[in-house]
Amino acid sequence: METVGNAGEQGGVSVIRHPLIQNALAVLRNVDTPTESFRRHARLLTMILAFHVLEDLPVRPVTVQTPLEQVTGEVVDANVIFIPVLRAGLAMLDAMSDMVPGSKVGFVGLERNEETFIARSYYQKLPSHLAGAEVVILDPMLATGGSALATIQLLKEQSATSIRLACVIAAPEGIANLREKHPDVPIFAATVDRELNSRRYILPGIGDFGDRYFGTE
Repeated sequence: METVGNAGEQGGVSVIRHPLIQNALAVLRNVDTPTESFRRHARLLTMILAFHVLEDLPVRPVTVQTPLEQVTGEVVDANVIFIPVLRAGLAMLDAMSDMVPGSKVGFVGLERNEETFIARSYYQKLPSHLAGAEVVILDPMLATGGSALATIQLLKEQSATSIRLACVIAAPEGIANLREKHPDVPIFAATVDRELNSRRYILPGIGDFGDRYFGTE
């Protein structure tokens, strides 16, 4: 029997296994799922994913006063920065950032050329002091890896040293590209799908995550 809520390696990715994630994936994949339900299950899946993406954050001891006595506890001791890749990455932002009060947010806007499939940057706004921060890229669909690669390169050029990628679905092609060029960046996903089609969409996939989440299909 598979351990509930564990993370297992699959093709170079930490795949999060949990019954609620499997349930959410089934809803997200369904072409008949309405926007409201899509958003709700995307948020639930991201919240469960967050526990694993953030499980190794450094902590420091503190002493607090309960109603009865003092007790020693631990609090997060890290500068956490979330980087949603616009626009689909915004779908993961609230659920992730709610887990870490005081976290900062940067934005990277990338648009895919539908003929060349190459991501083009059109916007970026990053917090200062990326060096030493725990930086989490939010990009629901890791297909070719173009958007993730461009974002990682940008962050490293801005002195980021600890970067991880959180996605909903990853394709083997995107995983291979990231592992080849940035083997130091951990990848976390809810599942690894079969392959990309000729238009570089993930199969079986979800379709366009951003369009389905924002209701712009």
